[in-house]
Amino acid sequence: MSGTGDTARGEPPEYPDYAERVLAVAELIPAGRVMTYGDVAEWLDDDGLPEDGPAEDGGGPAAPPGGGRVRLGPRQVGRAMALYGGAVPWWRVVRADGRLLPGSELRALAHYREEGTPLRDAARAADDHIPKIDMRRARWDGRRDDGGAP
Repeated sequence: MSGTGDTARGEPPEYPDYAERVLAVAELIPAGRVMTYGDVAEWLDDDGLPEDGPAEDGGGPAAPPGGGRVRLGPRQVGRAMALYGGAVPWWRVVRADGRLLPGSELRALAHYREEGTPLRDAARAADDHIPKIDMRRARWDGRRDDGGAP
């Protein structure tokens, strides 16, 4: 999953509800900060999806038997970012281990450097020498820097 799904020019596409919500969170993440796929899922977990669930196109989680709320997990967040994330700062939703998205490392790295995202040097044994995100310093908890809600 590259997290860089392209959107067609012209009219904005219609996204499944869960994807809209994932993309909205991605847009809230400040420059130079990141959230993991699991962080985004947890952020959205309080609300769940509407009882009727997403469109039945196979693009999202199905409603549980008997109705109720659907809980998003990291995989669903990753899928939404891969399919629809090209129009939002996709590089700010990351893997929990801080490794950059395979296939998008150089593009993401350019964004991180431009935004001043804290990075860690690659391990000496790493073949690719691509730095990792310093998750301890870069991870955003969803609150504004002044302590308020976004």
